[in-house]
Amino acid sequence: MNFSGQVALVTGAASGMGLLFSQAFADLGGRAVLVDRDEEAARARAAEIAEKHPKCAIAVGCDVRSYDGVVAARDKAVAAFGKIDILVNFAGGAETRICHASGEFPDIPIEVYDFGIDVNLKGQFYFDHAVMKQMRAQKSGVIVNIGSITGEEGSAWNVAYATSKSGVMNGLTKSLALYGSKYGVRCVCVSPGPVLTRPGMASMKTALGRAAEPDEIVNMILYAASEECAFLDGVNILMDGGRSIMRNKDY
Repeated sequence: MNFSGQVALVTGAASGMGLLFSQAFADLGGRAVLVDRDEEAARARAAEIAEKHPKCAIAVGCDVRSYDGVVAARDKAVAAFGKIDILVNFAGGAETRICHASGEFPDIPIEVYDFGIDVNLKGQFYFDHAVMKQMRAQKSGVIVNIGSITGEEGSAWNVAYATSKSGVMNGLTKSLALYGSKYGVRCVCVSPGPVLTRPGMASMKTALGRAAEPDEIVNMILYAASEECAFLDGVNILMDGGRSIMRNKDY
């Protein structure tokens, strides 16, 4: 894969798979805009990438729950590099873990679920909306939404996360693909199963008997965003090690 001359705006890019994607994208010739709520961490990571690939990475602080902040991030990316070829929406996470909440569904404060929907659904929606305007003007671009096996399975504990990811995997991705096609803009979704970004992921069962390494998911996202996948549009790629096909009686 060759991303020479291309620009990727990556949310949740100060750590985890967002950072891995940004690093790999620069290694493959691209320029990365690292967007994260933790601006200081994003600046440090962007500086590390730029040290290896001069003038190929910048950082932008942004809370994905603020549409004004999202628009500002888009505009900073365009001001720095002139365009946005690829958007990848990594920012997100399970609301009960991030908000340190516990209990059954009716007992968890609604504010926790508001947070989950704002970050995992509206955050992706906001960036898709803002960046689509730029891509429409360019008449080109690729949007990669990030789903989750939880959006396929549901969750009794992280109901907002499951609801949000389901909406991203189906309605949002398909709708943007339908709209963007006439402007040369593709939209796909990559939905991981358990990934070893946190130790707890190793305990989730899969048909392959293991969780994914983070770079396995990142490689799929790079491929989906590349010219090698130019005919891929409007689909959800469920990369879950076969978890979705498992049956309790068999495992």
